[in-house]
Amino acid sequence: MSDRGRGDGPRLLSGGNPQIPKGEGSGPVRDYIAAMPDWKRDVGRHLDDLIVATVPDVHKAVRWNQPHYGHEGDGWFMSFRCYTDYVQVQFLRGTSLEPMPPKASKHDEVRYLDIHQDDDLDETQLRSWIEQSSELPDETL
Repeated sequence: MSDRGRGDGPRLLSGGNPQIPKGEGSGPVRDYIAAMPDWKRDVGRHLDDLIVATVPDVHKAVRWNQPHYGHEGDGWFMSFRCYTDYVQVQFLRGTSLEPMPPKASKHDEVRYLDIHQDDDLDETQLRSWIEQSSELPDETL
């Protein structure tokens, strides 16, 4: 584990994932994104903006040191987190999406999209997955 520097922000866990206290609403998600290291911060801002533009009434929270997005009182449909070389987007009902996101999980329904620094992101596809995910039953975690 590494520290970002003594007293100047959240601790960065292995892979550079910010350690942010559990919390509801946009504030904790903003804190998480602000603490994302380097180029990953821009990816986090972009993901958050895209999710809000696609699902304007989305409910946000930080759980397990990662932002979660869902419908208030109904659970979550997606989240993301930092790893050493990428930001991983998690679709909690990803096996129900068309087409399925590319990366499988050990959890039956979960699928991932890993975003690397120099990736040319297919925004149309990502927006479609966000929209499809938001229309499926949320996952209570």
